[in-house]
Amino acid sequence: MPTLVILMILAGAAFGFWSAGRAAAERAEVVGRNACEAAGVQWLDQTVHVTAIRLCRGGDGWLGWERTFRFDYSRDGEDRHVGRLVLRGDRLVNFIGPVSRLETPPPT
Repeated sequence: MPTLVILMILAGAAFGFWSAGRAAAERAEVVGRNACEAAGVQWLDQTVHVTAIRLCRGGDGWLGWERTFRFDYSRDGEDRHVGRLVLRGDRLVNFIGPVSRLETPPPT
């Protein structure tokens, strides 16, 4: 009987970890898509890929997961660039990716 209880606890923890990972991936997709749209670039592959996960302490002092995601984008449809974003829970803490192009002033 105790073995069944332990298995149920482990299964519940695994499901919770998987569910939180899916929620973070969906949040990362929204952030990546919106950043590409704002910068006027093409978001490639329509997906993000988790590249790292680590345990970290949040601003409230509780332990949580920090997930790093990677996505690809293109400026002209022929090139390919890599963007990265880091989520701590569902909060964006770091972003490297497309920025909107600023027009350069004419030479003087």
